[in-house]
Amino acid sequence: MEVENARPYFFGDIGCWVERTEVHKAASLGQTSQLQHLIQSGASVNMVAVDSITPLHEACLRGAVQCVRLLLDAGAQVDARNVDGSTPLCDACSGGSLECVKLLLDRGAKTNPALTSRTASPLHEACMGGKSDCVRLLIAMGAGLEPYDLYYGTPLHVACANEHTDCVKQLLNAGAKVNAARFHDTPLHNAAKNTRVEMVEILVEFGANIYARDQHDRKPVDYTTPGSPSATCLRFYETTPMSLQQLSRLAVRTKLGTRALKVIGQLDVPKLIMGYLRYQ
Repeated sequence: MEVENARPYFFGDIGCWVERTEVHKAASLGQTSQLQHLIQSGASVNMVAVDSITPLHEACLRGAVQCVRLLLDAGAQVDARNVDGSTPLCDACSGGSLECVKLLLDRGAKTNPALTSRTASPLHEACMGGKSDCVRLLIAMGAGLEPYDLYYGTPLHVACANEHTDCVKQLLNAGAKVNAARFHDTPLHNAAKNTRVEMVEILVEFGANIYARDQHDRKPVDYTTPGSPSATCLRFYETTPMSLQQLSRLAVRTKLGTRALKVIGQLDVPKLIMGYLRYQ
């Protein structure tokens, strides 16, 4: 077997733990012809490196679609876990390759793999990098909107912390909990810290609690710069009651939860009202 150091020192569930193989290297570099040659020569596609990374992890992180297809066709384990518990789908979402994500899902990858204390879900990874196309696909495939990571919180926390407004919109429209808390931090706290006024407005429109206090007893406005657009926006919401129209929309959306987009599309109401309920 072609490896940089051919001496394995631990036998794992799907192979020996060794230094990176030639298959790993070809996959990580997107070298389709070399990878195909190695596979045809009998090289294992499920050999794990010392960090439990498989060649499929490498190819997905790079977004090398053809390499991913070759590995899967050769029997690569689609939900293999690395040392942090991440699956190839997590890496594909992190890399932002929609084609890789589609291919993995078509081959049976779990949209909602079980999380460990160190694992972010595929949806977390997509939101972290602002990969809105991947977010949309994962949601359509039934990705859980509230997987909780001890470090990041929910995917909505992640999208707000990393200033990805499109991802925030998609999560909220799909029914993500706008007031989910991580150690009392809400997504609105994250948006306020990043001074993204558009994101602040979107969160409040979806019912974010502007008075929520974090573990430091601070409200979202307390993280803004006095006089900044975000501070002005939050102060306005603090002093101006919501309109009956907005309260009605929130009541409908809250009642429907994650069924909102589907149910609203079936209502016998004018398109203008339908668009309003969908935040379009």
